[in-house]
Amino acid sequence: MSDYSARIAGWQERFDDALAARLPGEAEEPATLHRAMTYSALSGGKRFRPVLAYATGQALDLEEVEVDPVAIAIELIHAYSLIHDDLPAMDDDDLRRGRPTCHKVFGEATAILAGDALQALAFDVLARELPADRSSSLRAIRSIARACGSTGMAGGQALDLAAVGRDIDVEDLKTMHRLKTGALIRASVTAPCILADSGADHIAHLAAYGDCIGLAFQVHDDILDVTGDSELIGKNTCADAALDKPTFPSMLGLDASRRYARELRDQAVTHLEQAPGDSSMLTWLASYVISRDR
Repeated sequence: MSDYSARIAGWQERFDDALAARLPGEAEEPATLHRAMTYSALSGGKRFRPVLAYATGQALDLEEVEVDPVAIAIELIHAYSLIHDDLPAMDDDDLRRGRPTCHKVFGEATAILAGDALQALAFDVLARELPADRSSSLRAIRSIARACGSTGMAGGQALDLAAVGRDIDVEDLKTMHRLKTGALIRASVTAPCILADSGADHIAHLAAYGDCIGLAFQVHDDILDVTGDSELIGKNTCADAALDKPTFPSMLGLDASRRYARELRDQAVTHLEQAPGDSSMLTWLASYVISRDR
């Protein structure tokens, strides 16, 4: 295991403990709702967004405890988005991270409420745990809110649903995924910058890095949907084709999609080189995004 992999494993373990401590007790009423929330939030996964937040914090000389509220909130929002994305009204998936999806275990109504409650909990964590006497806290909260609302993830999901069965061009596909996938990944980088009171140029360079790896993440996800092992990935492959969704491989081909992912990686690293601080971990993560097997 490389030093980078070991550091990430340490962050993941620490993060899972911190996340579990913020979730409501499963025995507390409404118990079924709380079990559904825990089932989805603690179902494993790469924890890529929290790791990205901690790596950014490291580059900015922030303590891990200072980054915790942002990392936890963003992962709670991500968990809620996956619950809703799997619903019959959206992608209608039965499998997520190697387990039955939330609505398959708890029913559609409870799954919807679990997603709603996880998003509410995310902003409760931010409001309770970020320093109340600093304007940067409010700016960070607003940046995360915009990343998951109609100008970010939710807006991208709306575009995704509207694109099913339609002919769109590659630029439309990029816009859709910059919102649906990329916005929350970008916020994982920019929110720690805001908390650190970084300068506008520094934030702009790291935001551009986040834009590039956010889109690269989705390009590689599309590739894995075609070439990946469903048991390793933990969800059904070829799902996008079954739903007649536009993807990068379906529009560009696999080889061109791989080239585009590498171009985005290289662009991300170029933006890092223009930012101060030790960004070696962020550089490593840019390559990880397009080489992972799940």
